[in-house]
Amino acid sequence: MSTPEPDHSHQISQRDPRDRSAEIMDGLERGERYAVTRDGHHIGDLVPVRRRRGTVSRAEFAAVSRGMPYMDDRKHREDTDHHVNDGLHDSYDRAYGRGEFAEDEE
Repeated sequence: MSTPEPDHSHQISQRDPRDRSAEIMDGLERGERYAVTRDGHHIGDLVPVRRRRGTVSRAEFAAVSRGMPYMDDRKHREDTDHHVNDGLHDSYDRAYGRGEFAEDEE
């Protein structure tokens, strides 16, 4: 996902973060974005951190879920069982199955 270009009305030089740090940090907290320049050339962006939401309301979840395709859980499990061999995930079982380990002779 690409990040949109900062608003160029908030163009700052490489020295501005040092000289105007409080003002720029306040702007970032308000959601403002800054294009940083050096010798008149755009060299980077200062962008606010995207805040994670802790919870989603039931109504919002339901609204988003309405657009999701239906998934048949039984069909999904059948497909998974058909394509995944759980026995292949134990390296010792695989090695014993190929006869790579000699059984103890008693």
